[in-house]
Amino acid sequence: MLNYLISIPKNNALKKETIYDPETKLKIKVFDLLKPKHRPKPGEVRYFVTAGSETLAFETEGYSKKHCDLLILHMISWYCVYVGLLEAQIHTNWP
Repeated sequence: MLNYLISIPKNNALKKETIYDPETKLKIKVFDLLKPKHRPKPGEVRYFVTAGSETLAFETEGYSKKHCDLLILHMISWYCVYVGLLEAQIHTNWP
């Protein structure tokens, strides 16, 4: 299993991290949809994760056609395991 890097803001804001793949340079931002208002950016790929009472949004940053959806899904599933959301379900649309 590959390892990715996680950038955590200085204020340790939970669920505002960025997942980074050093090999492809792809970044995915994590948003907690229950707290801040999230406005999707055009041209980026979005996925949603539900796990119990938590709902998270994942949005690419700097997406290009060279990044395959399988890589994005792998990064999201890796993050979910990292933070302990083992029962997470990934959705392409708002659940």
